[in-house]
Amino acid sequence: MSHIRSPILFLCAVVMFLLAFPHITVAEKAAPAEIAIQEWEIQWFNDKTQPERFETPSLSEPWLKANLRKPSNRIPDGYNGVWIHVAIPPILGLQSPGMLINRLYGTGISVYHEGDLLYRSDRDFSFDRYMLLLPLTLRSEPTDLYIRITSLDRAGLNSSVRIGNFDELSRANIIQELPSLLLGCSIAFMALIMLLISGYLNIQQRKAWISLSLLALAASIMIVTFSTFPFMYFKAYGKLLQFLFDLSMLVVFPALHSYAATIFEGKLTVYRKFGHWFIVYCVFCFFILLTYNLAGASFFVYYKLFTFTLLAPLLLVHLALVLGHSVAQSIRGNKNSLILALGFLGFTIMFAADICIIYTDESQPLPYLWKFGIVLLLVAFVIALARRISADHRRIIAYAQELEQFNRQLQRTEKLKFISEIAASIAHEVRNPLQVTRGFLQFISGKSDERSQSHFSIAIDELDRASMIITDFLTFAKPELDTSITELDIQQEMAVIETIMSPLAAMHGTVLQVQSSGGLYVLGNPSKFKQAFMNVVKNSIESIHKKEDGLVSICACEENGMAVIRITDNGEGMSGEQIARLGEPYYSTKETGTGLGLMVTFRIIEVMQGTLEFRSEKGQGTEAVVRFPLVHQS
Repeated sequence: MSHIRSPILFLCAVVMFLLAFPHITVAEKAAPAEIAIQEWEIQWFNDKTQPERFETPSLSEPWLKANLRKPSNRIPDGYNGVWIHVAIPPILGLQSPGMLINRLYGTGISVYHEGDLLYRSDRDFSFDRYMLLLPLTLRSEPTDLYIRITSLDRAGLNSSVRIGNFDELSRANIIQELPSLLLGCSIAFMALIMLLISGYLNIQQRKAWISLSLLALAASIMIVTFSTFPFMYFKAYGKLLQFLFDLSMLVVFPALHSYAATIFEGKLTVYRKFGHWFIVYCVFCFFILLTYNLAGASFFVYYKLFTFTLLAPLLLVHLALVLGHSVAQSIRGNKNSLILALGFLGFTIMFAADICIIYTDESQPLPYLWKFGIVLLLVAFVIALARRISADHRRIIAYAQELEQFNRQLQRTEKLKFISEIAASIAHEVRNPLQVTRGFLQFISGKSDERSQSHFSIAIDELDRASMIITDFLTFAKPELDTSITELDIQQEMAVIETIMSPLAAMHGTVLQVQSSGGLYVLGNPSKFKQAFMNVVKNSIESIHKKEDGLVSICACEENGMAVIRITDNGEGMSGEQIARLGEPYYSTKETGTGLGLMVTFRIIEVMQGTLEFRSEKGQGTEAVVRFPLVHQS
């Protein structure tokens, strides 16, 4: 379909997203005018022993060393927060000094610089990643920066503390976060357009289309809300953004399951049962999510248990099931399943790489490869859906062509029926007076002089010719062959036809070649059989128009239990419209033709349970293919 152009959006989005890749290494590099602090001290605390009113760390608790490679972000048992001490070197030569921390974990943040409160934020939802961009004052001596963090699960820094010009740090932060936002927005825009045009599809196509649209929309929301950018600049909507991320995660996998089911073939009993159970569990998690948002932190344990701890292995089982079905069906020849399997393979590789990085790197870097995996997966899904819609379109076109051909055959049958009725009613009425007139002419000619004998002879010959024309008309009124049905040896019949038609071919400067395999027997009337093929051969000879290299070839052989006779010429050929009208009464490609001969031919072959098909192109000659069911000589 012409509107399947969504992969272009994906390519543009991928290009933009590639711009984000350098932030994995470059973002942590300090510009020449910047200072990157990668070491600090931490002190764990508990609100019960050190309430919020104490804005300084405890003097009795020990300070622990931490750095970018070993940030120690997991909160030990008995604690719920951490103090972080960062030694700030002298700040000189900067117009507008500032501090940027790309990533730190916590739900409550307080930042103190030399006893002054620079920043405070408290979240009542579980998204615990922060980005801090704060202005600093010029100092000629080293200063101390203290960050107080409280959290439900983890707390601490996970990136270097960058000191530099505030504007440059802000620009660097935007450049780092913008590609992910552009990628997510591009996918969301494509998904919304797909949802809007889904009403133009039929019911069979709409299910897969809507599933893919929801999958893309949920994935785009996950990409956007996974970034810290919207949480920092839209603080009032932070809880809503967290809710949208969790909700999208509960939608994306059921949509994936539903879409894959439209690609797979067969009963898929186990796959469908797991899908129904999985959807029920996702609905249950949705109510858990609602309860957590209403109850707050007191319900966090159950929220994490059902929407992460138990959901994660189910997602792995689900992905393994989809990937297994994709591989199995691609082995059976389902090309769409092969595309799906490649997309899942790319997603699995990216996801596994993220997991390996998280568990092998003590700094717990933020996973980012899964975004590439989602893009690859969506591209594979769009390609599979486009192929499916294209295949449906081809089937519709083929059905329309078959319907058109059937309509033409029906019209031809109606015309033949009309001609048959006319021939049956008129031929008998005309033949009787002709026979009477012939008899009287013969009687009178016996008593006339010799001079009149020639005139009577001409009159009798013309009456005989008129009788033969009437006999041709009766062919349409009597579709059955007469009682002289026998087994015809095609090789012998073709030899007789060659003998009869060779002089006509020579007169037109054409060579007639006949090749026939032995042992081909069909049921029919010998005279009708010859009449049909002589009509076709005659048309082939007359289409050549005395070319020096004119050639008409007849080849008879066996194909798939059928006797197949091909009559090929190198004449002027015909167009598709002309071929479609062959056999109609009074339609002929010859200036003086009536089309009755080919009508007789179609009728004879039809009564013999055979088929006649023409293949031709203008200026390329014509091929007539006749097929009869074979019988074996007893």
